[in-house]
Amino acid sequence: MPYTMPPEWAPQDWLWIGFPHNADEWPEVLPRSQEQIAAFANAVAESGQEVRLLVRDGANEARARQLVTGSVRLERRTYGDVWLRDTGPLVLADREGKRMARRFGFNGWGGKFLMEGDQTVGAELAEDAGLPLEVSDWILEGGAIDGDGAGLVVTTEQCLLNPNRNPQLSREDIEARLQRDLGFERVLWLGDGLINDHTDGHVDNLARFVGRNTLCLPRATGNDDPNAAIYADANRRAQDAGVAVAEIPSPGLVTSGDHVEPASYANFAITSHLVVVPTFGSPHDEDGVAAIAELFPDRATIGLPADAVLAGGGGFHCASQQMPAARAIF
Repeated sequence: MPYTMPPEWAPQDWLWIGFPHNADEWPEVLPRSQEQIAAFANAVAESGQEVRLLVRDGANEARARQLVTGSVRLERRTYGDVWLRDTGPLVLADREGKRMARRFGFNGWGGKFLMEGDQTVGAELAEDAGLPLEVSDWILEGGAIDGDGAGLVVTTEQCLLNPNRNPQLSREDIEARLQRDLGFERVLWLGDGLINDHTDGHVDNLARFVGRNTLCLPRATGNDDPNAAIYADANRRAQDAGVAVAEIPSPGLVTSGDHVEPASYANFAITSHLVVVPTFGSPHDEDGVAAIAELFPDRATIGLPADAVLAGGGGFHCASQQMPAARAIF
């Protein structure tokens, strides 16, 4: 039986989340980033799903325990960045319910951010979960891809074709490896990711599948939306490929001083009972959460502040990785 990646909306056994610990990565906002990640963990746990919150050391664990409820399980791990979407295991399943984990090479998002533990934490999590583990011979981060559960995967040329990842691989080589290693039969190539996304355009900050052959994409809000052309190009490419598009508002222009932030409601986390949408203090927050709620009528949807999380380089989806249930149907 071939193994494939279940879509994120398939049943999950638990959710791993990384807890911020590095003040250098979160200058001036480490306490708030911890509070926002803790609120995310609490919300998922209170919805009835198990949450395993990774903490770095004793002090980090004590801080987490101050912020989370007793229903959140803490696990002491060695990790650098909290972005478990990229450093955690990608869990696959077959039609008989057997699961396995796959890890890929990791080079700190093209050599930008190399921290102790980020190259090993994925294998540790998989092995401790009792999953058979296979390691692939090329570099890939989980946030660079998103699948619809029916053989279609979306990614961006900016990331997967970037010479700082796999310069020896062509587009055709990468498509073949996505099929070989993750079971994807067709690739939807979008162009660029959001402006100032230091991951080189991870797709989970731009476009997310919300059903078979149905892609959620932002639309520009305001004449000063910095990503208007990127959204329009992604929409055109999806429709040209015969993929249905469900539009949501973008947060519009979100800045920190003079810096344009890669803020996106598309970085929502789908869990078994709850969808958690990052918000940024934008006037479009309420509309963004409401639009995503319409896409998931089978579960609750909430918005939670994530501006401090974003200051460290990601969102709720980036900071989490799901463990698909063995009974997952997709």
